[in-house]
Amino acid sequence: MSAGSAPSTPWLLRWQGILGQASEGPLGSQLTWIAGGVLCVLLAAMPFVTRAGLSLLILASGLLWLVWSLALPAGRIGRISGWLLLMLGIAVLATGFSPVTPAAFKGLLKLISYLGVYALMRQLLDQAPRWWDRLVAALLAGELLSSVLAIRQLYGDTSELARWADPNSVADGTIRVYGPLENPNLLAGYLIPILPIALIALLRWRSWPQRLFAASALILGSSALFLSYSRGGWLGMVAALGAAVLLLVLRQTRHWPPLWRRLFPLLLIAGAVCVLVIAVTQIEPLRIRVMSLAAGRGDSSNNFRINVWLAAIEMIQERPWLGIGPGNSAFNLIYPLYQQPKFNALSAYSVPLELLVEGGIPNLLAGLGLLVASLQAGLRQLKGESPWALPALAAIAAIAGLCVQGATDTIFFRPEVQLSGWFCLATLSASQNTSSSDG
Repeated sequence: MSAGSAPSTPWLLRWQGILGQASEGPLGSQLTWIAGGVLCVLLAAMPFVTRAGLSLLILASGLLWLVWSLALPAGRIGRISGWLLLMLGIAVLATGFSPVTPAAFKGLLKLISYLGVYALMRQLLDQAPRWWDRLVAALLAGELLSSVLAIRQLYGDTSELARWADPNSVADGTIRVYGPLENPNLLAGYLIPILPIALIALLRWRSWPQRLFAASALILGSSALFLSYSRGGWLGMVAALGAAVLLLVLRQTRHWPPLWRRLFPLLLIAGAVCVLVIAVTQIEPLRIRVMSLAAGRGDSSNNFRINVWLAAIEMIQERPWLGIGPGNSAFNLIYPLYQQPKFNALSAYSVPLELLVEGGIPNLLAGLGLLVASLQAGLRQLKGESPWALPALAAIAAIAGLCVQGATDTIFFRPEVQLSGWFCLATLSASQNTSSSDG
C-alpha cells in the first residue's frame, strides 16, 4: 500500500528525499557527523565569535539541513514545528504589509536563518538522539569559559566595569561583570537557559569527569549570573532552576501516595520562598538590587523601560494586526516616530510587546500557541520512562527562565541567547516525535 501512504506526507515536505538513495552513500553516512560538528562549534563558540562568524555558522547550519533533507525521506510536521511555520507565515505577511518593507525583509531573513538552525538540530536529534549529550557538552564548554572570564573580571581593572554603574539608580556603585559578551544583562540572558541544562546533565551523565564538568558549569555559571547583578537575570535564574527542581521532584514522586505526591512539592516551594526572603533581607547587595524593582520611575532603568513600553503600546495601537514587520531594523526606523525625547531604544524591552510590534495580535497568539505546545510536549515526559524525559524537563525549565526574563527585556533576540532557545525547542520536538512514535 505504498501508493496509499503518499498522501500522508505533508505537501510542504514533499520535496524532501528527492535524491533517493543518496543518504546511503558516503556523503549521507557523514552528514550526521558534519551536522553535529557544525552545531557543536556554533553552541560552544557563540559567546566569543564575531557577528560575521556567527552568521556564517548559522548559514552553514541551514544549508546542511537542506542537503540532508534532500537525502532523507520526508517525515511529518510536529506541533512545535507547525506553530513555528505559522509564525513564519505571519512574518512573511507582516513584511509584505510593512511600512518599511526592505528593513523588515532583513528581519525575515534572520528569522529564516534561525529556523534553519532549529531544523538542523531537530533533524540531528531525530536521526541520532545520542548527539543531545554532545551538543550539551559543547554548550557547557562555552558557558564554563564565559563564566570563568566573567568572574575573573572582579580581580582585574574595574574601570571598564564601572561603565555599567548607573549613578541614577538606587543600586549605584554596584560592580557588574559581563564576561566576553560586553553587557551584564546579555551575560545573564545567555546563562539562564544553560543552567537548568547543566543541572540535568549533572544527573543524567554517569562518569565522574562528566559530572564534575557539569557541576563546574552549574556552580560557576550561577555565580557569574549573580555577579552580573541583572534583576531580570536573577528572576530568570530562580524561575529556571526552580522549575527544574520542581519538575524533577514531580517526576521522582509520581509513584508516591496521592497525599504526599501533592503535599511535598508545596512544602518544597514554601521552603524555597522562605530561603529567598531571608536572602533578600539579610544580604545587602541583593537587598539593594531587589529594592530597585519597587522604586518605580525612581530608578533610571525602570523609568527607561516604562517609557519604551508606552511608546511600543502606541505602535501596537497604530498597527494591531500585522505590526511593522520583523527585526530590529524595522523597529529602529519606526520607533523614533513614537519615542519620548532622550529615550532611544533598539527594541520594545519586552518579548510579548516585541511580538505584537513586529507581527500584531496574530503573532502574539502564535507565540503563545508555540509556548503551550512546547510545555505540553515536555510535561508529557513527566510520567513516562523515555530517554528524552530528562532532556525535555531541562528544556521546559530553560524556557520558563527565558519567559520570566523576557517579560521585561528582549535580550532573547540576541543570537547568544536565542540559539539556546532553539536548542530547547528542537529537544522538545524530538521528544514529542519519539513519544508519538512509541505510542
